[in-house]
Amino acid sequence: MTIIGINASPRKTWNTATLLGKALDGAASQGAETVLVHLHDLDFTGCLSCFACKRKGGKSYGTCALDDELTPVLADARESAALVLASPNYLGAPTGTMKSFVERLAFPSIVYDAAMPSLLKKPIPTGFIYTMGSTDLRLTEMGYQQAPELMVKVLQMVFGSAELLMVTDTYQFDDYSKYVATRFDPIAKAKRREEHFPIDCEQAFEMGARLARAALDRP
Repeated sequence: MTIIGINASPRKTWNTATLLGKALDGAASQGAETVLVHLHDLDFTGCLSCFACKRKGGKSYGTCALDDELTPVLADARESAALVLASPNYLGAPTGTMKSFVERLAFPSIVYDAAMPSLLKKPIPTGFIYTMGSTDLRLTEMGYQQAPELMVKVLQMVFGSAELLMVTDTYQFDDYSKYVATRFDPIAKAKRREEHFPIDCEQAFEMGARLARAALDRP
């Protein structure tokens, strides 16, 4: 049983990657083999709207026809027992790399008819971890919850089930004095990191464990 984690942050050791690692640890605690993919290590593009994945009788029906460094990752994801996707909030939405990944993975499996069925051979329990430096109040004021919630709806439609973990008010810099970021209180940020981020990590661990159990329970 292999569970794949997809990191769409360009940083490999910061908030998003840390939480994704905890989710994979949770999956491993249930006996899963885990694989971590850093999207920013790969040379790939988003959907080109060629519609080869929709062409009747086409050799790429149901799969992305593009051939680049993302292609083997997409193949492995379709065969995985579960998926954990993780992205920071960039200007109110997941990163461009995450959007491109989901376009290439999910869109080919969607059939254009009234029921919008999925062409995947099996349901794949999926989790989406979404991080941001904004506070809960700012999240509500700006509507930052809309993009990840829509993403989860798409994942549910294609993969059968999906859950969302949103982590707010993250610690963004190792030294706030080096950056123009006067809207933030470094002391409050550090306190939040110390007191609340361990709770976020526990929630990510539990998500990974749940996904692994759901995969094990699948007929």
